[in-house]
Amino acid sequence: MPVRRTNGWRAAGLAAGCLVLLLSMAASVMYGSVNYNWSIAWDAAFHYDENVMEQMIVRTTRMPRAFIAAAVGASLAVAGALMQTLTRNPLASPGVLGVNAGASFIVVLAAIMFSVSSMQVLMWLAFAGAALGAAVVFMLGSLGRDGLTPMKMVLAGAAMTALFSSFTQGILVLNKQGLGTVLYWLTGTIAGREPDMLAVVLPYMIICWIASWFISRDLNVLMMGEDTAKGLGQKTAWLKAAAGLIVVVLAGGAVSVAGPIGFIGVVIPHIARFFSGIDHRWVIPYCAVFGAILLIAADLAARFIMIPEEVPVGVMTALIGVPFFFYIARRGIVRS
Repeated sequence: MPVRRTNGWRAAGLAAGCLVLLLSMAASVMYGSVNYNWSIAWDAAFHYDENVMEQMIVRTTRMPRAFIAAAVGASLAVAGALMQTLTRNPLASPGVLGVNAGASFIVVLAAIMFSVSSMQVLMWLAFAGAALGAAVVFMLGSLGRDGLTPMKMVLAGAAMTALFSSFTQGILVLNKQGLGTVLYWLTGTIAGREPDMLAVVLPYMIICWIASWFISRDLNVLMMGEDTAKGLGQKTAWLKAAAGLIVVVLAGGAVSVAGPIGFIGVVIPHIARFFSGIDHRWVIPYCAVFGAILLIAADLAARFIMIPEEVPVGVMTALIGVPFFFYIARRGIVRS
């Protein structure tokens, strides 16, 4: 059960989370295969000298990586919270819409069958694939007299995920030589991502973060049941369409930059509700902060597991997410 908190406690908790986020970003900048002290990080940020190797590495590699992890983690967590509300499924995530599977299929198809190697091009193709997967799921889930329902959305998402995944595996089997080209992307990683890749999608992410908070009151009403929401005059079809579009942009943007990173969209909304309660006006900002912290922490841990090699951050989030499934099953959050 979520802990009941006054708005004062919620605001204090959110402020503490923001402080932890800043500290985690600082740790991400300073620590890795080579550690840097505070003075180097400070000079790289405010007194940059491109002739100093340490400052150049911090400015061009470590700092963008921390910002990319924060933006991707926040986007996936907020998208997960919206999906769990839309589907009324505590284990729902952006992957339910076929976002990850659609993006993976298009990237594999382009990289292996058409020899596309540019990360910028693959990023846009991944975004297009994510949108394609979500559009098909929404179209299939809207068939029938009763329109779009949570159950039909989940079933359509599972079907399209299986379809796109089978296509992806088939392409990889037919062309094993190209496996290395996309394997690292398919596991999810933020290592080696260029700042320009985030700069392209960040404005859309910010707009969707703000938009998700603006519809938070309506989401609170929708949680009481669709019939109740309609009785109170809410246009549920428009709300679902708006929330679905936000999920597609947030998850599609995150996947296009970092690849399919799982479990953040499942784990973080539950943690956020534990601290903030079920009011989406607080759940959304808590998810954004906690999601950013989790992905930064996972990326930081991935640097030390197999030094000097790095474990893909998608593997680290999976190591966190799998035990969490056992935890929520034990606590009875998921009931038949």
